[in-house]
Amino acid sequence: MPRILITNIGEFFTGDLAEPIQAVQSIAIADGRIEAFDPPQDGYNVVIDAGGSAVVPGLIDGHVHPVLGEWTPAQDAIGWVGNYLHGGTTTMLSAGELHAPGLDYGALTPDLVTSLAVVTASTFGSQRWSGVKVHAGTVLLVPGMTEAHFDRLAAVGARLVKFLFYPLESHRDEASRYVAWARARGLRSKVHTGGVSRSGLSQICGYDTLSWLQPDIAAHVSGGPIPMSDHDIDRVVDDLSMTLEMCSSGNYGSGVRLVNRLRESGQLHRLTLGSDTPGGTGIIPRGMWRNILFLASVCGVPAAEAVAIGTGNTARAHGLDVGILAPGRPADLLICGPVEGSAGTTLSDAITHGDLPGISHVLTAGEIIVAGRSRQTPPSRLKPVMTCCGQGMPAAGTPTTQP
Repeated sequence: MPRILITNIGEFFTGDLAEPIQAVQSIAIADGRIEAFDPPQDGYNVVIDAGGSAVVPGLIDGHVHPVLGEWTPAQDAIGWVGNYLHGGTTTMLSAGELHAPGLDYGALTPDLVTSLAVVTASTFGSQRWSGVKVHAGTVLLVPGMTEAHFDRLAAVGARLVKFLFYPLESHRDEASRYVAWARARGLRSKVHTGGVSRSGLSQICGYDTLSWLQPDIAAHVSGGPIPMSDHDIDRVVDDLSMTLEMCSSGNYGSGVRLVNRLRESGQLHRLTLGSDTPGGTGIIPRGMWRNILFLASVCGVPAAEAVAIGTGNTARAHGLDVGILAPGRPADLLICGPVEGSAGTTLSDAITHGDLPGISHVLTAGEIIVAGRSRQTPPSRLKPVMTCCGQGMPAAGTPTTQP
């Protein structure tokens, strides 16, 4: 794996909400991780002169619905994972593989849902699909599961369990056991909140249910697609402490209410982001950027903090080591800048105005997956130049993508 130096960085977004931007001008990357900030300038196989562009952590989509690789039966489309990569997403977390063709939501059994999750987790495994790390294998919980089912999930590296079709109010004791069993195995619990989903069979969940269930993550509280009531959103922010997820498929008015209440109470650390796609909302390669731009341009969250919510916040809530750029951390990052005609002169200016950035490079685990420009964003008006000194590397400025 080549040693990479990125120089002439205009803005450096850390992904850490506590210190979301730093005065870093260059970074060294080796063995898939960030080696140092502002290091010596020699001894590298690849040098990328960022040309004043910003460096941003790879975005983390906390709510996707994969089924089999890059095929999504929800929209009968292929290649969505790679397209999301070109939109800046380098990590995804499954919120359940419920779109498997022919799956009868009314006849789910413990063995069926566990086996489906195990197969999906094993299919994605530790590989990066088109450069994206997809954490799949999120089980859709049903009554009658045993600890052995949770053991199977943990054994294949699943990260989440999900309450979606589960009859929560009539099975309180069992549901609480599931949360405890998951935590004992290092799994997070997530629950569908708000009104019913596209299936029409999901359970309605608001403040009252969340107050006794106490999951790790309350999914799409501002809508996915239907939000909790305004009253419930306020109480969840004021009286509970779990992570609150906002998705691009939700209700914009409820999203503003949620973000404003969190910000005013000093609780933006609880907020995470996801797209809740593919699904009825469609396939949105730039869905995570849409979330970030909404936070900054509509809700008034400072640009670097908005980026941190969609990177470091979301990673921390799911127990991942990505999302924050620091020495020793995985080198999952974007090089991007304002597009021609965008407001202001910096990426922060563009984000604050709500303008999509132009992505020129995407690196995942220290590997250059996209170089030259993204196929999902307009080109940045800043033009990084890549110089390669090693063998088998693309020529400077050559657009590349890994299939």
